Amino acid sequence: MQAFGFFTRSLPGSSYTTVVSEYRIDPEFLAMGVNKSQAGTGKGSRMISTVVSPAVQLWLRSQVETVETLHFKLMGRDREILRGHIPTVSIAARRAVYQGLHLSQLQLDGTNIRFNLTQVFKGKPLRLLEPLPVAGQLVLQENDLQASLGAPLLSNALTDLLNTFIKSYNRPDQYPPLGESKMNWQQITIDGERLTLKGALMHHPTRETSIVMDAGIQLATPQQLRLHPLQIQINTQQPPITLEHFTIDLGSEVDLKELTLTPGQLICRGCIKIIP
Repeated sequence: MQAFGFFTRSLPGSSYTTVVSEYRIDPEFLAMGVNKSQAGTGKGSRMISTVVSPAVQLWLRSQVETVETLHFKLMGRDREILRGHIPTVSIAARRAVYQGLHLSQLQLDGTNIRFNLTQVFKGKPLRLLEPLPVAGQLVLQENDLQASLGAPLLSNALTDLLNTFIKSYNRPDQYPPLGESKMNWQQITIDGERLTLKGALMHHPTRETSIVMDAGIQLATPQQLRLHPLQIQINTQQPPITLEHFTIDLGSEVDLKELTLTPGQLICRGCIKIIP
């Protein structure tokens, strides 16, 4: 059963509103409804809880394929929110799937959110009007990454990365680019500060080559990851490709503060700017 609940909290004598919402898939969960003892009595608070908050809820829910639990909080003054500006949104989700990527735990804070308020009041979907800075923490379990290997977003990125490694090695006579060959990623392992990927390069329906990538991962800068040491075993008859201090540029919209690998788990903390 899917359950939704909203309630608003207004400070006595003020127009500051906190809207709390929960989405959960749980057969024993009962809808919270409106908490009348805490709900704001002002017209602005009622409009926020009955129009703006559900619009935000639907927008958040539309960003993921499935989610077990999704909580969010809108915080700001009534007059700000009713002008299409939400000062802060806090989000917490468990067991979400985003574009095929499985996420165990997700905690985010978005600030200065500007949205199409006029259209929302006309029943249109919420839409961001400006880039949205988001800060938070993401926890990925090893089984999350394993379940995500079939997702085009991750699979294609890993294949492109492998092709970049091979070209950087600059030995086309020994290791030609992948070309039209299809890469089938099969297993991922997190062991301490190292990550190991195994897969098969499909040259023909009946012919494949096993590939193993093994790398240590560290933050080089807030916008760059350093892979060191990096080894790629493509052909067991030849020595592995070894690349020292290979860096991956994450782009100017990313600002990572922490990247931690422990056995079976990856933790990422930082900021990203979402472009509408």
